Amino acid sequence: MAVYIHQLKSWPHFQWDPEAIISLLPEVRNLQGKLMGKVELLGFSLKDQANLETLIQDVVKSSEIEGEVLNPEQVRSSIATRLGLENSGMLHFDRNIDGIVEMMLDATQTNDKTLNNERLYGWHAALFPTGRSGMHKIEVGGWRTGDMQVVSGGMGREIVYFEAPKASLLEEEMKQFMDWFNTDSDMDPILKAAVAHLWFITIHPFDDGNGRIARAITDMQLSKADGVNQRFYSMSAQIKNDRKSYYKILEQTQKDDMDITKWIIWFLECLKKAILSSGTIIDKVIDKHNFWAKNAALISNERQQKMLGKLLEGFAGNLTTSKWSKMTKSSQDTALRDITDLINKGILIKANSGGRSTYYELKTDR
Repeated sequence: MAVYIHQLKSWPHFQWDPEAIISLLPEVRNLQGKLMGKVELLGFSLKDQANLETLIQDVVKSSEIEGEVLNPEQVRSSIATRLGLENSGMLHFDRNIDGIVEMMLDATQTNDKTLNNERLYGWHAALFPTGRSGMHKIEVGGWRTGDMQVVSGGMGREIVYFEAPKASLLEEEMKQFMDWFNTDSDMDPILKAAVAHLWFITIHPFDDGNGRIARAITDMQLSKADGVNQRFYSMSAQIKNDRKSYYKILEQTQKDDMDITKWIIWFLECLKKAILSSGTIIDKVIDKHNFWAKNAALISNERQQKMLGKLLEGFAGNLTTSKWSKMTKSSQDTALRDITDLINKGILIKANSGGRSTYYELKTDR
């Protein structure tokens, strides 16, 4: 029978080899500093937009890790509304999306970076507004009262990957974790994010949603490490990309001893890739800003503005007159006139030779 780290006498006194991260941690710190310096040059409006794009990634990808696919436009609108930014005009939000957004904003956009029972209960209740996870009724807004196992495989062929602490231990386990999290120490704040993620996910205090809450806690601590109440890189997006290795290193670490060096290295490498990927988000924000600065006066109507906005966000599939007509609730003739007008102004181009398969895209040299 497997022995898990939370069952060891030395729990939760984590250890790691400083020599193993002697070059990696300063490298991540250096990249973090360069990113914050680059962000400072953006100005308030573009910083807000970069923060928005990063939060959208965080919310969407953190849910995808758990197998839940969210509508990015609804996520964008929900976040933008709560941050007081110009949104897509979508007024109806999904309750589940609103809950995830509220949790992420509470974790990262406020000065209060402390944890307590009520805050975590609130996050959990926000994640499960109906009191159900899929078809299953779950305990919401409080620590679980039953045992917790992470398993896979069909009935009769289950493989237990992990078994969390007993429910009777949760009050003391979480008190110890939150006391540590809320206390300033000499530990590097990035290392603290790595330890916090592992520690919380090992306790697994809720009936469901532990992964998303662990990533929210990680983002909360990383925002402390960055020194800003905004996000400019997405750890969740990178974890989604490295999902298989993420689950593998968690399983290995939780069945090992209190030396978590391998987990720390994995976390730092993941964070490093997340920061490096942030350039894509910032470049996208700058490109959108430059596009509108150059072309705003040439736009003839709201339909064009809406569809160009969607192209700049990353349009799914090819833009045809039929899609334009459907998405703007206009006739095919009106759609063709709108598109032709933008072609004549050098904003759109035909992407192929014509016929039924004709579609349009932004002119890239603008």
